[in-house]
Amino acid sequence: MLAPMIYTVTANPSLDYITDVQDFAPGATNRTMAETLRAGGKGINVSIALHRLGIPSRALGFIAGFTGQEIERQVQALGIKTDFIRVQGGQSRINMKIRSRKAAGAAVQEETELNGSGPAITAADHTALAAKLGSIVAGDFLVLAGSIPASMPKTSYRDIMEPLCGKGINFVVDSTGTVLEQALACRPFLIKPNMHELGELFGTHIRTQEDAIPYARTLRERGARNVLVSLAEKGAVLVAEDGSVHRREAPACTPVNSVGAGDSMVAGFLAGWLETQDYAQALRYGICAGTASAASGELADQATFRRLLAETAAAADADADKN
Repeated sequence: MLAPMIYTVTANPSLDYITDVQDFAPGATNRTMAETLRAGGKGINVSIALHRLGIPSRALGFIAGFTGQEIERQVQALGIKTDFIRVQGGQSRINMKIRSRKAAGAAVQEETELNGSGPAITAADHTALAAKLGSIVAGDFLVLAGSIPASMPKTSYRDIMEPLCGKGINFVVDSTGTVLEQALACRPFLIKPNMHELGELFGTHIRTQEDAIPYARTLRERGARNVLVSLAEKGAVLVAEDGSVHRREAPACTPVNSVGAGDSMVAGFLAGWLETQDYAQALRYGICAGTASAASGELADQATFRRLLAETAAAADADADKN
C-alpha cells in the first residue's frame, strides 16, 4: 500500500532576505554581519522541513516574475517536487527580516520584518490550481499554509477545500483570522494557530498552555479535528480528535532563529503522525522539529531534530491528560 502523499500550497510564496545586524538602529545606516536569501512562505517551509525529515511532498502555489523563478529553482534544488502555477503580471514578493544581535552567533534580541505584497491572482489562476489538486486521492494530506494575496478572497482556503470534501483527504490549515475560520467548515485534520493568533480569534490574551485549552476545544467544536497551539518557548498543546488533551514543554535551547519554527512544527507533527498514529508522539515530533529550527537556524535541522527526539524519548508524557 502506497504511503500518503503530502501536498503543500503556498498562495503567496517569497524570497526571504534574512540579515543579522549588530544592535540594529532604525533611521541609521546598519551593516549586516550575515545574510541569507532563501525561498520561503509557510507551505514551502513545510515542504523543506518534511524533506529534511525524510518525507516527500509536492509544493504547489502561485509564482511570478524573476523572483518566482528563483523560488522554484531553490525548492527544486533541494530535491523537492514542485508544480507551481506561473501567474501573469507582477512578481513574487521579497520579504526582508532584520535580526538584531549583540554579536555574531548571539541570541536574537529583536526581529523586524518587511513583507512584500505579491502578484495579483486571477480567477483563471484559481481554476488552474483546482485542476492540479484534482489528482489528490483519499488518505493524502493537503497543507494550506500562510497568508493570501490581497487579490484573493478570505474564503480562498475554504474554496480550495470544498470540491475535495468527502474524498477522504486530510486538510491541514495554518493561517489566521477569517481565512482560518472559513476553513473550519471543511473539517480540517489539523489547524495550528500560535498563541497570539488564537488570542486574536477570541479577543483575549493567551499566555499559558492552560489558557489555550478552552479556546482550542472551541475550534475543535467548530470543525477542526485536531488543534495544535504553539506557544514558543512555552511549548505546545494539542486538543485531539478523540477529545484528549496533550501538553509538552519545549526542549531547552538558545534560540538563534524564529523563521519557520512553526512550519517545522507542522512538518514534525505530520511526520510523527505518519510514523506512529499516536497524538502524543506526533506532538513530541512537532515540538522537536520546531525547536530544531529555532536552535539551529535551519528548518528542522535533521541532526538537531534526531538529538532532541532521542533526548525526549525516555521522558514521561506529562501531557497525557485525558478528557
